[in-house]
Amino acid sequence: MSGCVDIIGLGPGAEDLRCPRAARALEQATDLVGYVPYVERVAAATGQRVHGSDNREEIMRARLALELAEQGRRVAVVSSGDGGVFGMAAAVFEAMDHGEPQWRDLDVQVYPGVSAVLAAAARLGAPFGNDFCVISLSDNLKPWGVILNRVEAAAQVGFAMAFYNPISKSRPWQLGEALDRLRVHLPGSVPVMFARAVSRPEEHVAFTTLGDARPEQADMRTLVIVGNAETRVIERAGRDPWVYTPRSVGGG
Repeated sequence: MSGCVDIIGLGPGAEDLRCPRAARALEQATDLVGYVPYVERVAAATGQRVHGSDNREEIMRARLALELAEQGRRVAVVSSGDGGVFGMAAAVFEAMDHGEPQWRDLDVQVYPGVSAVLAAAARLGAPFGNDFCVISLSDNLKPWGVILNRVEAAAQVGFAMAFYNPISKSRPWQLGEALDRLRVHLPGSVPVMFARAVSRPEEHVAFTTLGDARPEQADMRTLVIVGNAETRVIERAGRDPWVYTPRSVGGG
């Protein structure tokens, strides 16, 4: 088959944080497929077709991309951040796994991008200097009980953690419940950071502690970062503090 699918991470927002390989793949595409706010971040070239769709339509988008590639098109499937971190890469492979047998012969490439979790960590300092995990608080595709179990397990073993999809209009209570579970296992002094739209003009970062963190400090565009018991804060006069987690554990 002559068509192909390029799964592209657009990065966290700023153009200069988009990886060069991803940018070149975008330029070569005949079709752009993605969630509307993400395809709007791409300046479509003359002749490129744009196929934007709504949220929660990942499998439909993936199938469309594979169908277009089967027709000989070069399709760029775009995600914010990195396509493999809660992005479209898994959706494309899921659609391929359960779809037409000939889709497995298509040329598919995944182009990494700078994930929001990495951009936020760099903005804050080094909160993930030791072991950490990334958890989505959305229960659209997994039970809420599973999410809580993972949050508690991460706290119990000392992971710093990042929460994607922390809150929405349909589930305004989940972040609060997750924070309450963390308070059972972690000191109230553990640093918590709310990083919204990092690298974009509307960027906003707030620093607090687990004891004082409030769900209303976040929205769907916010990444919530929770340190562990060893995470340190370096205060700076008139400037945001640096936050880092030591490379050693228990003074080792």
